[in-house]
Amino acid sequence: MTSNEMNSQMSTKPGFIAALDQSGGSTPGALRYYGIPDSAYSGETEMFKLMHEMRVRIMSSPAFTGDKVIGAILFEGTMDGQAKGKPVPAFLWEDRGVVPFLKVDKGLETEKDGVSLMKPIPGLDSLLERAVKLGVYGTKMRSTIHLPSKTGIAAIAAQQFAFAAQIAEHGLMPILEPEVLIKSPDKPGAEAILREELARGLDELPVGRRVMLKLTIPDVPDYYSPLIENSRVTRVVALSGGYSRKDACHRLVANHGMIASFSRALMEDLRYSMSDTEFDASLSKAIDEIYQASVAKV
Repeated sequence: MTSNEMNSQMSTKPGFIAALDQSGGSTPGALRYYGIPDSAYSGETEMFKLMHEMRVRIMSSPAFTGDKVIGAILFEGTMDGQAKGKPVPAFLWEDRGVVPFLKVDKGLETEKDGVSLMKPIPGLDSLLERAVKLGVYGTKMRSTIHLPSKTGIAAIAAQQFAFAAQIAEHGLMPILEPEVLIKSPDKPGAEAILREELARGLDELPVGRRVMLKLTIPDVPDYYSPLIENSRVTRVVALSGGYSRKDACHRLVANHGMIASFSRALMEDLRYSMSDTEFDASLSKAIDEIYQASVAKV
């Protein structure tokens, strides 16, 4: 079961959630951005080892604490790994004061009807059981929306809520992430349908059931306020979605009650070749900027 202290932190504490959950498809690009070329490793095992080392370097930096980073989303391999001699979820919570989450989706289906549903998640129950034993608080799962398709977005919401119900049965907090792609030809139109479908799904939740939402920063400031204010929503967090950190923070600061859950925007200035002092200073600057955009609204 989730602890009261974790619940309180995720419900009310100022700060943001770091997304450290790049999976197989996005890992090579993340490593290249970090300054590690494809030629530096051979095969997935070496690739994920390098990625894990990068994540541990971030998590163990003096700047990466629960003072500003209230949660972190992990890739399955990271959850199963070690940081400073401890299982990663235990290190995050016990040593850094950061609530651990787990990415559970297995990627996307081919786009159909303007959206990409999640692929099936075989063995989800056993994965969730393992996560609970390791002290993970919640999960995250991503699907994408390209076009303002009423039927497509309804299918996205239905799938997200169905998996959320399965996840909640294990005592974990589900983060639903139906991402509206920033390159959508009609992003506001897609956001309008998504808000309606999410509100409908929230209304149908069992009494006492709560979820979190991870959404693209809307084109209209405060557009997701009805979802943020919904009693069934613990927190609404924002993905950076391909925006630079500067652009993502500029957009986020106009959305009251919405905090960041950035990945690329958090790590865009970090490089493998940096000294620890340079690395920590760069990460600290990023954390400060994202924290301010999450808590100091205009």
